[in-house]
Amino acid sequence: MQEVTFAVSPNASLNVSAVGRSGTPVIVIDNFGVDLGEIINFASGPAEYGPDTTSMYPGLRATLPKDFVRAVMKNVYKLLFAVYNVPPELGLKAVRAAYSLITTPERELAPGQCRPHFDTNRRYYLAILYYLNPGPFCGTGLFRHRATGLERIMEEEVETYIRSSKEHAAAHGPPEQAYVKGSNDEYELYHRIEYRPNRLVVYPGCLLHSGLVNPSVDINPDPRTGRLTANIFVDF
Repeated sequence: MQEVTFAVSPNASLNVSAVGRSGTPVIVIDNFGVDLGEIINFASGPAEYGPDTTSMYPGLRATLPKDFVRAVMKNVYKLLFAVYNVPPELGLKAVRAAYSLITTPERELAPGQCRPHFDTNRRYYLAILYYLNPGPFCGTGLFRHRATGLERIMEEEVETYIRSSKEHAAAHGPPEQAYVKGSNDEYELYHRIEYRPNRLVVYPGCLLHSGLVNPSVDINPDPRTGRLTANIFVDF
C-alpha cells in the first residue's frame, strides 16, 4: 500500500475546553498538520469506500493509511492520558480509523440517524476527528438530553436514557426524518465545534453528539470536494 508522509506542525495551536454542565474536556488543535496534501490525495486515490456496517454513520468510509494513524497517535497520546486522566497502567489502542464522507439523503435516513448519538459507554473511549478538505462544511454539535439532563451516557445511565427516549417516542412519535441541525424538543445543543480544515478535535465517545448537517453543502461522495474527515477511535 502506498505510504503517506504526515508531520505535525510546530505551529499547531492547542485549546482544551471544559464543556457543558459536566465540564467534559474537549481538545481542539488548529493547524495540526504541516501539509495535508498526501493524506487528502490518498483519500481520492488508493482509498476504497463503502458503508460502515459497525455504526450508523450516514455515508461512506474508507480505511486510513496506517502510517498516518501512527503519526497522529505518536503526537497526541501523552495529551490524551493527561487531559482525560487515564490510568497510566492502561494501554492505548486505535480500534477504528477511517476516512468519512456524508452521502445519505435525508429521505433515506433511519430514525437513529435523525437524533444525537453516543459511540460507546466506555469511560476511556475517545473519538479523534480531523477535518481535512476546505469548504463551508458542518461542524459537530454536543447535546444534552432534556428529560434526563444527560450529556454523557455512561454504563450506569444507559437504561435511564433508553427508557426516557422510548417514552418520548411513544408520546411524540419518531424524530423528523432529517439531519440534526440544532436544538429540538428532546435535545439541547449546548456546544458547537466549528469545521475548519486542518483542525483536530478529541472528545469522549460517551458524549451525545451529531454532525450539524446542511444537506445542500455536506452531502457529497467526492473525496476531493466533499466533507472529508479522518476519524480515529481509540480505547484504553
